[in-house]
Amino acid sequence: MLLRNLMVVSVLAFSVPALAADRVVVPEATFPMGCSLGDPACDADEGPVGGTPVRVPAFAIDRNEVTVEQYRACVSDGRCTAPLTNRDNQYCNYDHPERDQHPVNCVDWSQAVAYCASAAGRLPTEPEWERAARAGSVSRYPWGQEVSCREAILDEVSPAPSQREPDGCYTDATWVVASRPANALGLHDMHGNVGEWTSAWYGPRAIAELYAQGDLAGPPQGRQRVVRGGSWDEDRLNLRSSLRNVKPPRQGEAIYGSVGFRCAADID
Repeated sequence: MLLRNLMVVSVLAFSVPALAADRVVVPEATFPMGCSLGDPACDADEGPVGGTPVRVPAFAIDRNEVTVEQYRACVSDGRCTAPLTNRDNQYCNYDHPERDQHPVNCVDWSQAVAYCASAAGRLPTEPEWERAARAGSVSRYPWGQEVSCREAILDEVSPAPSQREPDGCYTDATWVVASRPANALGLHDMHGNVGEWTSAWYGPRAIAELYAQGDLAGPPQGRQRVVRGGSWDEDRLNLRSSLRNVKPPRQGEAIYGSVGFRCAADID
């Protein structure tokens, strides 16, 4: 019954409405969160193969990752603080002369929270993020069991040592948002380009002990926040729909060049 419901949601998802031109409504659904069918690479924190049923009420989520241009407008308005810039590190997109339409990266979790609040939104919960990324699919990726530069911006493993840097599909950087096809819900770059902050603290057993029990907010405290989706400088396995990456909320001396975000919102 669960799989049949998912198939119905997947068919209907092509016609879900846009919200305020840049957010998409994701219908309420119960979906199998965690380890995908046919995936031998799952970590223990992804739960059993085939997933764990988790109900997610309807919500809205940005069609694209937040861009440098959008984030700069928030900084100019005094509602956001500037992230690390391209002068700080070559992999940071902010203030790069040619990356206004690339995803903003090198941002702390709190900076992402502040931006979303300024945009009448919030960061997605971890179950919301996976529900949106799967878009009704039960495979490792929404298009099937494998991924390449045809579907996402990632570290494309080079078949020959002499080839150029494979990160970012051979550009050694992020790409303009929406440079790859949208998923069945109309969302771009849920896999690859930049990994995305969620609202959740990391808990190794959160799927079974919290999300499946209806607590979508996740652990009340922790040391690391969950980042989802994989990025331009990560390999194929890190882009799996179920992979639960983690980062301290503050990048400190690290450079979060692979981390950005998109916003979600409640449905009134």
